[in-house]
Amino acid sequence: MISTIVPTFDRAPQLERALASVEAQTLQPGELIVVDDGSTDRTPEMLAERFPAARYLHQENRGVSAARNRGIEAARGEWIALLDSDDEWLPEKLERQLAALGASDAKICHSDEIWIRNGRRVNPGRRHAKCSGRIFRDCLPLCAISPSSVVIHRSVLEEVGSFDEQLPACEDYDMWLRVTARHPVLLVDEPLVVKHGGHSDQLSRTVPGLDRYRILALEKILASGVLGAGDRRAALTTLIEKTAIFAEGAAKRGRDEEAATFRARGRRWAAQRDGEAAG
Repeated sequence: MISTIVPTFDRAPQLERALASVEAQTLQPGELIVVDDGSTDRTPEMLAERFPAARYLHQENRGVSAARNRGIEAARGEWIALLDSDDEWLPEKLERQLAALGASDAKICHSDEIWIRNGRRVNPGRRHAKCSGRIFRDCLPLCAISPSSVVIHRSVLEEVGSFDEQLPACEDYDMWLRVTARHPVLLVDEPLVVKHGGHSDQLSRTVPGLDRYRILALEKILASGVLGAGDRRAALTTLIEKTAIFAEGAAKRGRDEEAATFRARGRRWAAQRDGEAAG
């Protein structure tokens, strides 16, 4: 069974569009769980009127990671399909992905996507091209997997752990590093998701200094002990690069103490990489 998890916060109009796209699936999920992360708008009323069959879970505002984790914990399905409340699925999304998973041994599948920014379609850059297989190194520069495109087996989440609720952003980057360090990823190479961006409450627009959280995620995966030698070297190199860029940005903004702290972290990681290479 597939459990669809939709976290939301004060996005009733977008949520209605997202849930309508679930309702339109040619392969229906076994359950639809909406986790309301403390909304103060018409979210409960809209759900009661339009989607009474959805399981509605309400919690105090704790962020998207806590909302996703709450939904995953409550889900009964062996497969978890994530959908952010500002995105939508094309009608054959679940059918195409479950068919592809059924023909492989993979435990996580994603797809290509359509990008809409401020109501207009835009073309993603080449660095956003989707990959399949052992893609850990492709996930190092940026978040290479969209949560709304993912169908993942529950056992993978039990193995790698839940979304990190201490990260106010880049929680998906952190999750996919943990997943791709251990598992190959299947790609359905066609757009099955519409991602809507440009709105004022997007995390990428409301949380400053996103690389700060990517740095933390890289430090976590390096400390986990799961990386082979090649992946570890690649992760160390990316960490050193991101730390240097963040330190430079902090210095330009007059945050000299923070810049010094991150430069020191970068030197420690560079020394560790060089020491491992020499050994």
